[in-house]
Amino acid sequence: MSPMNPLTILRYPDPRLHTVAKPVAAIDARIRQLASAMFETMYEAAGIGLAATQVDMHERLIVIDVSEDHDQPLVLINPEIVWASAETRLGEEGCLSVPGIYDGVERSIAVKVQALDLDGKLQVHEAEGMLAVCIQHEMDHLMGKVFVEYLSPLKRNRIKTKLIKQKKDEERDAVR
Repeated sequence: MSPMNPLTILRYPDPRLHTVAKPVAAIDARIRQLASAMFETMYEAAGIGLAATQVDMHERLIVIDVSEDHDQPLVLINPEIVWASAETRLGEEGCLSVPGIYDGVERSIAVKVQALDLDGKLQVHEAEGMLAVCIQHEMDHLMGKVFVEYLSPLKRNRIKTKLIKQKKDEERDAVR
């Protein structure tokens, strides 16, 4: 894969966002390049997490960095949540695939996730707070679920209408 930075982030309601990601078969140069391009794309878009699904690559790969200084990059390959706290919290979430939209989603306050790193080593991460929310949010993407699907059908339809109009306006402005 040639460097294609930054990648294009799919925007809701793009049907490709509902594709269930397949496990990464081999951690090779292509996957390392994809992870690198995903970090670059995520940082450029001022995000804290990005799933491969969001850049139209339907493999179980997530990049996350919830640090202020972009110095705690986390790569999760074929991640699985092996434990989630029963205690949940309603928190405001946004998404690079749903630009400008923020709403409340109920999530476990802590999770334990196991995943492979870029060297193919199995890692276990215990996370709480923002990192736990981010992991759950990105894991949903791998299952083909976008956070707005937790909202009421009325809210979801309003968001869909707004984003479709926004995209048409952008396309019209690009032609001018």
